[in-house]
Amino acid sequence: MIRRGTNLPRVGDFNESVVLDAIRRHSAGLSRVELAQATGLSAQTVSNITRRLLDQGVARESGKQSMGSGKPRTLLEIVPASRFAVGVHLDPAVITCVLVDLLGNVVAQRSEGTPSGGDTDGTVAGMAASVSAIVAESGADRERILGLGIAAPGPIDATAGWVVDPPELRGWGRYPLRDKLSEATGFPALLDKDVTAAVVAERWNGAANDSRNLLFFYLGTGSGMGLVVEDTVLRGVSGNAGEVGGLGAACSTRTLVEEAIALGVLGAEYTVTNPADAQRGLEQLATLAAAGETLADGIIERLAIRIGRGVCAAATLLDVDTVVFGGPTWQLLADRLLATIAPMVARSPFVQATHPTTVVSTTLGENVAAVGAASLVLDRALSAQPRSLLLS
Repeated sequence: MIRRGTNLPRVGDFNESVVLDAIRRHSAGLSRVELAQATGLSAQTVSNITRRLLDQGVARESGKQSMGSGKPRTLLEIVPASRFAVGVHLDPAVITCVLVDLLGNVVAQRSEGTPSGGDTDGTVAGMAASVSAIVAESGADRERILGLGIAAPGPIDATAGWVVDPPELRGWGRYPLRDKLSEATGFPALLDKDVTAAVVAERWNGAANDSRNLLFFYLGTGSGMGLVVEDTVLRGVSGNAGEVGGLGAACSTRTLVEEAIALGVLGAEYTVTNPADAQRGLEQLATLAAAGETLADGIIERLAIRIGRGVCAAATLLDVDTVVFGGPTWQLLADRLLATIAPMVARSPFVQATHPTTVVSTTLGENVAAVGAASLVLDRALSAQPRSLLLS
């Protein structure tokens, strides 16, 4: 789905983003004539923009396209290594750093356990060291790195760039994570909720890059939804949209493991004292369920029903055509959960009343939130932002 440009004056940056986005979405390349047709821009405007993109090294001519008896058209494609972005996902159990190219492909990555004890400045120093390591490992020119995106569990203060007493991250309180990590790395930084970052990743280079209306259900240490309506990411007044407790779909690895211990499925040795313990217990719970242990499977089935009901309600309310699931916990339970959730969506009397609804797992793996953090930077710098046309 390609945005339409405008031939009005004083919108050069917007139109350049429209053209760049159109080229990016077509892996086989687009000619200048096709770009003009797709974006609604004049041939002269497209010619001027593509010349700038070629001069910047962001796009390149990739070959010729025969159009019958007419003159072959020159195709344009993105140069992936022309720009990069860094993504950092702060999860209570693990911190993941990635470097992605202009198409959102992961070039380098690194993960480490999240330190406990609330030494926030020490944790940020560790994040900065990981960022430096993946940049050095990749050989990417720092001058070509557009910036650094941070995905964190909510609640956040999006304007100030703070995390605000995030669950499972004891001792963090109100912490200026965005500015601290920017200062430590030397990159301009953005901060967003992990579920919002995940849905941005899906729009950029995931299973839903052709959808304008989608829902991403994230299941990791905690849970939440990323939401897109008419190609616009919904963040809410404070940047904290996506909480699913009111839909009865909230869950955490801790609550699943504690339920398993209470029912005798897991022994006391799996008692949760930190998020890493919860992940270990969940892995054992998944193993038992896959082996046919009835009580273990029942825990996962009840989780699937709660998520399915919440997703059906949200999909109905927003009228989306795509539902994507992902996150570290989801990756462990994906097949089992989808076996229950997909039929619930299909049977819903509302979700598919007027259109089909695609239900899939992310193609970006368990690090989708980290990839999403980097995608925040790409999206901010390179995607067409209609709000940029508003007069201040």
